[in-house]
Amino acid sequence: MDSTYDGYGAVLAFLLILLPLLLIFALAGYLISAFFLMRIFEKAGVEGKWRAWVPVYNTLVLAKLGDLSPWVMLGAVVGSAILSQVPVIGWILSLVAIAVGVMVGWRVGLKLGKDWPYLLLWLIPGVGTLIWLGILAFSSARWNPNIPPAPWANSFLKDTTVWSGIPQQPSAVAAPGYGYPPSAPGGPAVPPAGYEPAPGYQAPPSPAAAPPATPPAMPPAPAADPPSADPTPPPAAPPANEPPADPNAPRR
Repeated sequence: MDSTYDGYGAVLAFLLILLPLLLIFALAGYLISAFFLMRIFEKAGVEGKWRAWVPVYNTLVLAKLGDLSPWVMLGAVVGSAILSQVPVIGWILSLVAIAVGVMVGWRVGLKLGKDWPYLLLWLIPGVGTLIWLGILAFSSARWNPNIPPAPWANSFLKDTTVWSGIPQQPSAVAAPGYGYPPSAPGGPAVPPAGYEPAPGYQAPPSPAAAPPATPPAMPPAPAADPPSADPTPPPAAPPANEPPADPNAPRR
């Protein structure tokens, strides 16, 4: 009995020492990752450094920068955390959360000039994600949101949510190809709400105006001048009762 109690005491003492260390490492990891996210958010033009320090919310902001709906990200994270202990369902949701994270990481990396092989750093247990975030945070590459749309740009995974202070990514809302959807057939292109163009970008010129449906009316012809009056009036006719004058009579 004494040996059994001694064994329990040793395990309890080990846990009392291990748990504080785990909490310290978890807190340090979170602070480091939040600092790296703050640097990435600054590059992307996100307003307010505080967004990088709010748990869960900073992940939703990163999802928007990665052209993924923040609500899809929230569902994957919360669902995986709550149902992680449920057989089968918890395992499936954990895979979904990992897939969503890879999608966001791939898109954010592309906008900072880093392709998918950098995501292999995530395979390093414990510190892989921190190394990846540190490379993106301190790289000299500038943020470039003008990359081809994501493969899921036409599905429910796309980001159409507009949050104040977070620039809407054109690659998340643009139709396949390049440019903005026109406001009306033949009308000028209008950027989506909340979009902020990259430095030096110039919008394409508006299409030429269509010719009028009916030709303009011709000006009226000038009116003809009235005939000029004869300056010498004709002689007056003799009165009806007066006899005609004698042609042989001398003139007065």
